[in-house]
Amino acid sequence: MRKVLISLTRMGWVRAALIIGGLTTAGVAVATAQGPAAPAGVQKVRFGGDRNETRVVIDLDRAAAGKLLSDGMSDQRLVMALPNVLVSGDLQGTGQGLVKRWVIDEAAGGARLRLDLAGKAEVRRRFLLPPGDGASAYRYVIDLKAVEGAGLAPSAPRLTVASGPIKAAPLRMKKVIVIDAGHGGKDPGSLGANVFEKDVTLAAAKALKERLERTGRYQVVLTRETDTFVPLEGRVQIARRADADLFISMHADSGPDTSTRGASVYTVSDKGSERVGLVLDKDDWLMKANMPGRDRAVSQILLDLSQRATKNRSSAFAQLLLANVSQETTLLRRSHRDAGFIVLLAPDVPAVLLEMGFITNPDDEAFLTTKSSRARLVGAVADSIEAYFSAGLRKS
Repeated sequence: MRKVLISLTRMGWVRAALIIGGLTTAGVAVATAQGPAAPAGVQKVRFGGDRNETRVVIDLDRAAAGKLLSDGMSDQRLVMALPNVLVSGDLQGTGQGLVKRWVIDEAAGGARLRLDLAGKAEVRRRFLLPPGDGASAYRYVIDLKAVEGAGLAPSAPRLTVASGPIKAAPLRMKKVIVIDAGHGGKDPGSLGANVFEKDVTLAAAKALKERLERTGRYQVVLTRETDTFVPLEGRVQIARRADADLFISMHADSGPDTSTRGASVYTVSDKGSERVGLVLDKDDWLMKANMPGRDRAVSQILLDLSQRATKNRSSAFAQLLLANVSQETTLLRRSHRDAGFIVLLAPDVPAVLLEMGFITNPDDEAFLTTKSSRARLVGAVADSIEAYFSAGLRKS
């Protein structure tokens, strides 16, 4: 992104202004939810692969999550719930590879997917991809792999789908993920019945770092690794100086009503974007563009362009994150929110603030302080990061 902006500076502000319309409309536009999410509709179901590896792709008109009800290991029938997904009548057809037939029918609170398998297979991963790379639909992906020794036919060397080959991910440099454990040191955050927020966030941040580093695909930076205080603007500077591809600030919510529970995700608001100067230091290239002798119009265009692209990417990741987190814990009714939090103000680093649950709610507190359930939540965040970069929604 910075290289693009520097190039625009050389062009002059008139040409840069003409370019803005094209670049910003080409970005991934995801609206911030201001109420309960509308139900998603199934557009089509696609398959690719062979009897060793099969990919199932459900095209949807909105983001949705899935919950595995039966893995099919005992009866070779995989069943998955699709909450908040509507179907009019049964959708069904023949499959491919490891799937003989499929059916999507109505179920309580949404829809249900059933796959009749051709042999023993395991679900290797599930994730949601937003529109992008020429696709206009959300895609819920299920990757199946034959269980070793099940006597299936040899696999072909490449996994394909009806619309063409699924390309292997190109070799690339490790993505830089900055994880911000909220609060710390003299700032304990909220207090639950048994624990401070600062301790919950640090435990979650460390678990996520470990999970991501195991893949070998990420360089992970923590804004704090111990019980220390880091100023809010300092956390943003850590991300920008690391040239981060993604910034995640982890928190635990609180409220006077102990019955209130659920996770939510914040992205930067329009009003927050106007406060970007709070996180830029005097040596920042965006600040230098405002120096005497420089064209202020060019400076503003470059800043607006950078912020718009970053905001779109942040919102796209927020939708992925909510879809995956909802499989592990309850979400607030209005789960995607916007705010002017300082940690979200970097103009060139996609950023979200994840409220993992209410520390003042006994169920959420137990969920966040139990290692096994915290690991499931962290796994959902890691899956969201994988899907985000698989979809190519990274910094230019």
